[in-house]
Amino acid sequence: MSDTVSEKLESGGPAASNWRKVVVAGLIGNVMEWYDFAVYGYFASIIGTQFFPSENPAISLISAFGAFAAGFLMRPIGAILFGHIGDTLGRKRVLTLSVLAMAVPTTLIGLLPNFETIGILAPILIVLLRMMQGLSVGGEYTSSVVFMVERAPESRRSFFGMWSMWGAIFGIMLGSGIGGAVATIFGDETLASWGWRIPFLLGSLVALTSYLVRRAMDADEEAKKSDSPVKDTFVTHYADVIKVILLDIGYAVTFYVAFVYLVTYLKVIDKLPAEEALNINTGSMIILLLLIPLTSYLCDRIGRKPVLVFGYMLLTFGSVPFFAMIHTADLPLIFLGQFGFVLGFACVSSAATAANVEMLPAAVRCTSYAVAYNAAVGLFGGVTPMIVTWLVTTTGNPIMPAYWVGGASAISLAVAIFVYKETRHRAFVK
Repeated sequence: MSDTVSEKLESGGPAASNWRKVVVAGLIGNVMEWYDFAVYGYFASIIGTQFFPSENPAISLISAFGAFAAGFLMRPIGAILFGHIGDTLGRKRVLTLSVLAMAVPTTLIGLLPNFETIGILAPILIVLLRMMQGLSVGGEYTSSVVFMVERAPESRRSFFGMWSMWGAIFGIMLGSGIGGAVATIFGDETLASWGWRIPFLLGSLVALTSYLVRRAMDADEEAKKSDSPVKDTFVTHYADVIKVILLDIGYAVTFYVAFVYLVTYLKVIDKLPAEEALNINTGSMIILLLLIPLTSYLCDRIGRKPVLVFGYMLLTFGSVPFFAMIHTADLPLIFLGQFGFVLGFACVSSAATAANVEMLPAAVRCTSYAVAYNAAVGLFGGVTPMIVTWLVTTTGNPIMPAYWVGGASAISLAVAIFVYKETRHRAFVK
């Protein structure tokens, strides 16, 4: 093997000694960001009673998910702020700042007194802290995806971009696993009293590690930049932004039903113990972590479009039977139904991650991708737990979340078939 080949993964790619650093730097911040962000969703029912007390438990839960959604409403603002930083000051700078901006509110949520202690200040403060978290998340994931895809070998962009998603999923799985461990050790009574705070406080340790790793990253390569990335995004490249939004709606909704809301659904609707619900979710996450590298490899081999179409067809037409199996409260059927969502999500997330970046121009890539992705996730994914909780409560139909997933996926399926043009071989400017 020649020295050139041994030094590089392939022509146009990073040196073999550096690609692992690229992967670690890109994924570790997502581990922390999504661990912290998802822990709130997992303990929503407890947070509802602690900070939004009501005689009707459903009202407390809807209020807690309302605070959850408030964080998502800040994501477009965070997208503009951190996207601008990424396009003007560089990818390294934005990745370092975003990880710091998440650590503070996460730690404070773990220390915040409840409604019984400080009254109306408790729900006000937790909503504000959730908004701060949303601001940070608005810039983290998309900036890391751009960083990874831009530094990837040309024929492995989907595989490299996948690691940001992999880090996010691992962070969520970590939150689920720690939540399950805390529930096992302390039991429901202690968990409801103060045990739920432990996972939030542990997030500060992950934050410190993430910050140190990113500070040690290599400086950005010189790239084409825009003096006004926000203006250029909305004036010149708005059509590309709309395409990305519509392409991402389906997997944003699927994610927050299958991997965030479902834990609460299993506890509240199917009456499973908290420990069992969290363990089911952790198992699903492990399977997803194994599938995503395979589906990303497939995207680099046969293209983004066929994988997108297959995944969205599975979610569009399979959501109702998948959810019907989950609602049986029979463990084998729950896992089978959840696997359907896992497979569909693995396909669409792997394909969309690279396709989104490839569809956007380099000079405004951080800003335009952040705006588009966070608009899709904020307007549809973030409000999903609250909407499906309301749908189930008002209609009395426990399968209603499936129709929400299927409808959103149908929109993205239409875009994948009729609008999206294959980008695997598209010339890619870094």
